[in-house]
Amino acid sequence: MAIRLEGVQLTSLSDRGDVLQKSDQTFTLEVSNENNVPVVRIHSGSHQVLRFSLGDCGSTVHVCPAGKSAFMVHINGSSFILHFQSEFEMTRFQNVVDGAQHDHQTKQKSVFENRTEEASATQYFQFYGYLSQQQNMMQDYIRTSTYQKAMLQNHEDFRNKVVLDVGAGSCILSFFAIQAGASKVYAVEASNIAAQAELLVKANRLSDRITVIPKKIEEINLPEEVDIIISEPMGYMLFNERMLESYMHAKKWLKPGGKMFPTVGDLHVAPFSDDSLYMEQFNKANFWYQQSFHGVNLTSLREAALQEFLRQPVVDTFDIRICLARSVKYTVNFETAAESDLHRIEIPLNYTTHQAGAIHGLAFWFDVAFHGSMQSVWLSTAPTEPLTHWYQVRCLLRSPLYVKHGQKLTGKVVLIANKRQSYDIDIELECPRSGVRSTNRLDLKNPFFHYTGQPVQPPSGTYTTSPSESYWNQYISNGGSMEGNGGGHHNGYGGQDMASLSPNTNVVPVANADPISHTSVLPGGSAQHQYFMPSSVGMATSSFQSLSYQQVGKHRGSRRSEGGRGGGNSYHGTGGTGSSNSGGSGGGGYSSHGGSSSWY
Repeated sequence: MAIRLEGVQLTSLSDRGDVLQKSDQTFTLEVSNENNVPVVRIHSGSHQVLRFSLGDCGSTVHVCPAGKSAFMVHINGSSFILHFQSEFEMTRFQNVVDGAQHDHQTKQKSVFENRTEEASATQYFQFYGYLSQQQNMMQDYIRTSTYQKAMLQNHEDFRNKVVLDVGAGSCILSFFAIQAGASKVYAVEASNIAAQAELLVKANRLSDRITVIPKKIEEINLPEEVDIIISEPMGYMLFNERMLESYMHAKKWLKPGGKMFPTVGDLHVAPFSDDSLYMEQFNKANFWYQQSFHGVNLTSLREAALQEFLRQPVVDTFDIRICLARSVKYTVNFETAAESDLHRIEIPLNYTTHQAGAIHGLAFWFDVAFHGSMQSVWLSTAPTEPLTHWYQVRCLLRSPLYVKHGQKLTGKVVLIANKRQSYDIDIELECPRSGVRSTNRLDLKNPFFHYTGQPVQPPSGTYTTSPSESYWNQYISNGGSMEGNGGGHHNGYGGQDMASLSPNTNVVPVANADPISHTSVLPGGSAQHQYFMPSSVGMATSSFQSLSYQQVGKHRGSRRSEGGRGGGNSYHGTGGTGSSNSGGSGGGGYSSHGGSSSWY
């Protein structure tokens, strides 16, 4: 692009807009491209009078029409008027300015747009724009009730306060804030569900107190600072979806000393043993061993298929006793951490095993805390707690490590943020005494939904006495009759209350509450009854880290099947055969991969 306009006159203005000097001389105005940016030069022969870049429009350079044949230019505190010979020449310059301003606005992307691929963002907001997905999250009663209790039990933090709800969805948290006494709530939601949320606000006659803003938090302007920020920004493994960055970005609107609910997040990482899960993922690749699949040799793709299956984080739940060492905790304080702190997260690992076995990977879960001025409330996704729609996540190593009781393990987890609103995960474990190590890189954006809805099974080798003898001894001590080789024994339990069975009995009791009338459809079309444990919802005032690993407890009866998180991924599991520690049935022969293994 090169434009040359002759006969341009120049007038300089004072700070008040008065004419300081008007030149009788005419100049030449030229517009040329420098590094794809239009630059304006006004000169007379070889003498340059004025030069400015239209790429700086809106920052250091401001231009606008002044009548039909003039343009006003403001550059670094100095103002000028450019007088053109005709409206036509002025129009030509106007077109150049308009094009430069359009390019400038296009390049001015928000923080969210700079870190997110457009396709990923479109899929993400479309996913959360469905009422069915909002319902899935709202029906996670552990999640929803804990949020409500955290706010109501800290009502002094909300009374007559201004609140910002980040990623408001259905605005359910905004309603809780009003219940806790908030005077005003700004509910920011970028997906199409914002229109439905507005209807809810109007139907509940709260339009004067809840304002729905249908934009991304990175692109809004608020009329005032806020006293407290609320959000539900957690994804699988706490960090998936990268919404925590948006949550922390919102702090630019937070008053000094303001609060954030949740306040801190703890990611727990523990080594686990699960032969069946490892075999299941490993044996999936055997399909590609076929030398004549409809006459086609598939074997050249077997290794690539195996790596793809092993790169999938497994989303399901498990018995805590498959963990061979106490979890390592990584804490993020949302009130003090910066967005950039989440771009690369490195977690050093140091373990002392409390039992022997094969380590097949690392298990992840998280707890978040609401630290109010009146009470701290914890929301936990630990395998010892009632299941939430976050489940737990397990990342497999490429090859197992075999350890003895009391053995030291070192390693690290590195999460590297990507533009698909997720993370690439590098895991590494090593036995320092022998130097044997195992690694893997996983794609958190592509998890394997393994949850089947079946009760989790204890790991093999759990019982130190005969379960059969324990059952029958307990049965007789409770008044059961053994006459007639089991007379009076009905449905395998002799008609007795399941709660009377010993803790060693391999039976999964229901939660300590009457079941509510709620069912949810599981993958494959089977139905599962849901049980609710109101006594445990939002009542924990310390994190999972304080629990002893000797307190393994009983299996929980409450099981959510609404599915998971993550833009564009299905909430429901994708089936699979399951693992012996995950409530399914494993099959196939064991085959190790990548390196040798031995006892140390």
